[in-house]
Amino acid sequence: MDNFLKYANFFYKAVGIEPYARRTQSSGDALRKSIVYWANVINLSVIVFGEVVYVGIAFASNRPVEAIMVMSYIGFVAVGMSKMIIVWLKKPDLSKIMDELHELYPRGEVKQREYKLERYLRSCSRISLTFSTLYSVLIWTYNLFSIMQFLIYELWLQSRVVGQTLPYLMYTPWNWEGNWTYYVMLFCQNFAGYTSAAGQISTDLLLVAVATQVVMHFDYLARSIEGHELAGNWETDSRFLSDSVQYHERLFSLASGLNDIFGVPLLLNFMISSFVICFVGFQMTVGVPPDLMVKLVLFLVSSLCQILLICYYGQLIADSSSGISWAAYKQNWNYADVRYRRALAFIIARAQKPAYLRATIFMRITMGTMTDLLQISYKFFALLRTMYAK
Repeated sequence: MDNFLKYANFFYKAVGIEPYARRTQSSGDALRKSIVYWANVINLSVIVFGEVVYVGIAFASNRPVEAIMVMSYIGFVAVGMSKMIIVWLKKPDLSKIMDELHELYPRGEVKQREYKLERYLRSCSRISLTFSTLYSVLIWTYNLFSIMQFLIYELWLQSRVVGQTLPYLMYTPWNWEGNWTYYVMLFCQNFAGYTSAAGQISTDLLLVAVATQVVMHFDYLARSIEGHELAGNWETDSRFLSDSVQYHERLFSLASGLNDIFGVPLLLNFMISSFVICFVGFQMTVGVPPDLMVKLVLFLVSSLCQILLICYYGQLIADSSSGISWAAYKQNWNYADVRYRRALAFIIARAQKPAYLRATIFMRITMGTMTDLLQISYKFFALLRTMYAK
């Protein structure tokens, strides 16, 4: 099962988080992770505090474009930090889900072929690698942008003086230009940017890995029910029905546990992402240099891909869980015992209330959620443009 989780665990390791309990871990390894985690959180908190102060100063100085740019950074950090902290707090609950998945995991080549495990693992790995690469390119483009400007425009082309600049605008109570503190600030901001990105990537990839396995089990159960050959004997057939119902309820319990853990960060993600998309779109329409436009386009594409990823897996969970009712209906139950047919009707009725990926009680996440988010973002964007024009 580690193959499903290898990308998520890689990025969790970078921010010093162990999302679920493992059977083997030394005390020295736990101490190292704790030091890395608190170093990430403290540094990120200091940087975002400086950005919040800068937003207030920018609005007071009538520089709304700069303020909105920094608000985009703050939104990005808020999503990453919320995901890191909530997963850290929910470690016991997440450990239970991973133990349950470990028990359900198909063992042996024959069983894994029945589950079509290779197909689901390949899909999970491909999507995880693509998404993590996209986000890594985004954050390192932002982190190294000021350095690349200096190297290209000042040292190579000698077209203009760039000077010492930082990747992100923030307030500092001292002048860092021209002295050693510039390099400290540069390191801290790069460190904070990577922390925020890794916090988002790791949690999203963990959600992808767990959701993929839940979908795999729902699909396997549907195929098992549809293709089951009835014996015509109530005792034998009822035993299969009982096992299927227990399996079905375990999967619903897994989906519910998934929502308990990821519900709050997903809600924050959708709320903040609507503002971030709006802010980035606004910056792209007020006139920016071509090199800055590249950053903004990459930021916008990454934010949209993240929302699309979550909505896609939310739709997969809903579709696979509702597929149980169709599988039960397609089963060859015509000549089954009347008691079996009555019991099968309860399975069909239960499966017609599918499992959903939820952002708490306020939102069911499906592909339709993507449309709703884009509509909300556009409304905020139109309001912001109107206010700016006036």
